[in-house]
Amino acid sequence: MASRLKASRRSLVRRAAALAGAATAAAVLTACGGGDSSSESSGHAGPGMGAMSSSPSASARQSGHDAQDVSFAQKMIPHHRQALAMAGLAPSRAGSQQVKDLAAAISKAQDPEINTMTGWLKAWGAKVPDSGASGMAGMPGMDHSGSSVPGMMPDGDMGRLEKLSGDAFDQAFLQMMIGHHEGAVDMARTEKVKGAYGPATAMAASIVTSQSAEIAEMRRMLGRR
Repeated sequence: MASRLKASRRSLVRRAAALAGAATAAAVLTACGGGDSSSESSGHAGPGMGAMSSSPSASARQSGHDAQDVSFAQKMIPHHRQALAMAGLAPSRAGSQQVKDLAAAISKAQDPEINTMTGWLKAWGAKVPDSGASGMAGMPGMDHSGSSVPGMMPDGDMGRLEKLSGDAFDQAFLQMMIGHHEGAVDMARTEKVKGAYGPATAMAASIVTSQSAEIAEMRRMLGRR
């Protein structure tokens, strides 16, 4: 009888120990689980949310446009201004109505593009090229050979064009504008490949298409003379 009581007591002790162990284990698991959950929300979700909330604006600032986009706008603005200056001579100096019409089309297309690119540069906090007096001789951003921007006319050629009229003006204008457009097309092709800003690469694609067509037309006009 005594032995049975001792055995019973030992069994109860083992059960109590087992229950205590189970309870302890459960408490430990609960604490661990709560800690993991808290760690996830504060250690992972917290920084994750912080990164998510800050990365879109950071990404827009950093990858919305790149250095190529800035360079494209800063070079194309004075390039367009010179084209407008050349086109502005046509109404009073050109002998051919076709040349006058072409000059008007160039002005109509490129003037709004200057305004658009100027807006981009201001939004990006980048320098907008100085306008200068007329975009012709001594244009800011140009060296005396006009080589700083592809297709830009040297001061001497621009000055010579101002003195011509009639058929002589028409031929010089077409020849110079072909070279001018070729420079714009080259810059635009580079922007299409290397630019990151969608509107800028879209404008570049439009310039390639429209000015390539005008180059072909000007060559035909010269061939008919």
